[in-house]
Amino acid sequence: MFMQMSISDSVFVYLLHDDAQIRWHSRTHTHNEGEYELHYFIGGSGSFKNAGVKRTLAPGSIFLSAPGDVHTVMPASKTDPITYYAILFRANQHDEEFNSLLENLINGGKNYQIGTNYRFFFEELKDKFLSHNKARVNSGIHQFISFLYMLEDGAGDFHYSDGRNTHIERSLKIMQNNVFKKLTLEELADKLKLNKSYFIRLFSRKMNTTPMKYFTRLKIEAASSMLLNSSLPIYEISEKLCFYSEFHFSKSFKQYKALPPRDYRASYKTFPLEKESH
Repeated sequence: MFMQMSISDSVFVYLLHDDAQIRWHSRTHTHNEGEYELHYFIGGSGSFKNAGVKRTLAPGSIFLSAPGDVHTVMPASKTDPITYYAILFRANQHDEEFNSLLENLINGGKNYQIGTNYRFFFEELKDKFLSHNKARVNSGIHQFISFLYMLEDGAGDFHYSDGRNTHIERSLKIMQNNVFKKLTLEELADKLKLNKSYFIRLFSRKMNTTPMKYFTRLKIEAASSMLLNSSLPIYEISEKLCFYSEFHFSKSFKQYKALPPRDYRASYKTFPLEKESH
């Protein structure tokens, strides 16, 4: 039995506000034959132009771009930066049923509103898709395929009937909204009205990491964008993200990215997800 699809890339674009970052993600582009891209917008203001149709972004919007569809993300303001997940995938051309599903989704309007309660779901997918474990990757693919079928069916909040997932979803939202602030584990658990020990166990079981390690990872992702898309000194990036010191920031950054900030800035100049059309 063949797999219905394969994953080309999965990214989390956090706070699209730097000029170079906006130019990259706002460029007009398309994808190759058989490649589809799904965007899930969770914050910010702007519009999404897809196959000649321009739609206003609303938190919780889903857009699916077909092969050859020219599309672009268009931020409205740097003061209300866009945050979204994007999944680039390739459909198996021999799977008529799955390709029919994608065709129905495309013809169904190309814009779906599912609300903002899917951070955990898309974060989990991203983690699985980027895994070196084949079983985890395949698990994520099956979850994503199920999501697409539910999207076509018009189902509601099918993934969050478990109240424990709601706690994770709320914690992700709080952390994503506080990347440029200090946030302790005690404060986070208090905001969720959960026992600290229970929250750590719950989060670790669902996300395969502790809450504060995830929060640090979010800060590193924000730092990565700032390093590549601004000329801010490293010490200033460290201060903006509320690290204890530049040394602490550099040590944490290298732990997650395998390179110190200065070397990372020198080595990476573009984003890996998409290809420009010609």
